[in-house]
Amino acid sequence: VQLQASGGGLVQAGGSLRLSCADSGRFFGLHAMGWFRQAPGKEREFVAGISWTGRSTYYADSVKGRFTTSRDNANNTVYLQMNSLKPEDTAVYYCAVRNQRWSTIELREKDYDYWGQGTLVTVSS
Repeated sequence: VQLQASGGGLVQAGGSLRLSCADSGRFFGLHAMGWFRQAPGKEREFVAGISWTGRSTYYADSVKGRFTTSRDNANNTVYLQMNSLKPEDTAVYYCAVRNQRWSTIELREKDYDYWGQGTLVTVSS
């Protein structure tokens, strides 16, 4: 499994970014995926998750209403649309996939088996 996250960058507060996470294809369609982030000096935290079908999503309270995750299984890609960005959203964002087929969304890092390399999002005030 090779996850490749992209789409990070520098944006002003109130702006938007869309992150993408592409998979090599071996796993993609049958596995739940998650987005996590790690801000400087802080632990990595759950941001959003999406079930293997894409029908179920879950968000951390801090991003609910501003971020949306979706997936395109035909193109082996999951997305994180981030709107109304705030300086406190500044972090390295990671995508991750669960090894278990037909898996549901989990909030804990340890429940995810493969991770992308991360993409940096910087929100200026």
